[in-house]
Amino acid sequence: MRGYIAIIHKDPDSDFGVSFPDFPGCITAGKTLDEAHRFAEEALALHLEGMIEDGEVLPEPSTLDAIVADPANRKESFIIVESPLAPA
Repeated sequence: MRGYIAIIHKDPDSDFGVSFPDFPGCITAGKTLDEAHRFAEEALALHLEGMIEDGEVLPEPSTLDAIVADPANRKESFIIVESPLAPA
């Protein structure tokens, strides 16, 4: 099983938002970090399933170095979200 890097976003008075640099538009949120991680797993699985159903090729996961190279991401927190559908 392989995973994709997700970015955790948190603004004052907001839930923890999660986005995937490899999948623009694949986002979710949770009230706690644990909930956000669980919802991120679900969001990624649904997104990958949809891509597979549409005949799209799943991208290789980006490296942390590549994601952190974007100045907008340098102060963010990251998690790895694994999926059995991710390329091995």
